[in-house]
Amino acid sequence: MKTLTEQLAGYAAYHRDRRNIATHLVGVPVIVFAVVALLSRPTLGTLGGAPVTPALLAALAAGLYYVVLDIGLGTLMSVVLAAMLAAAAPLAAGTVGVWLGWGVGLFVAGWIVQFVGHAWEGRKPAFLDDVAGLLIGPLFVAAELAFLLGLRGALRAEIEARVGPTRARRPGSATA
Repeated sequence: MKTLTEQLAGYAAYHRDRRNIATHLVGVPVIVFAVVALLSRPTLGTLGGAPVTPALLAALAAGLYYVVLDIGLGTLMSVVLAAMLAAAAPLAAGTVGVWLGWGVGLFVAGWIVQFVGHAWEGRKPAFLDDVAGLLIGPLFVAAELAFLLGLRGALRAEIEARVGPTRARRPGSATA
């Protein structure tokens, strides 16, 4: 299994333009929430009276994977996923129109934001080369938020040593 640094560096190689990273800080959480909402409606059964949904199973698996990679970021991601599960429950309990409207609408909106960022970057999304990027993207956002708060400097330095620092715009681009 790849280490946290290897996973984040591989993903970060596709995300060096700060504008693209900024779009990910918005787009990735919106997409993840949309997926959680869409997967929260089908109930596979109950456990202790609580519904077991594909969203719950996916969140548990992702949270466990994130914690194995890094206890701090993994715990943060697990808390975020739990909050998303709680926020998605009322949408999933609503009418089919409300559930699908919010779920699909947010999913499409999140991807539009993502593709604008990748247009600025001048590079395709990481998941097109490695589907694991779909799982690493949310963890990348958590790490980038930590970096913005001045946390995890050693991790940031190691990633930048592998893929270079972030930049204000794509090299050779005439736009700012």
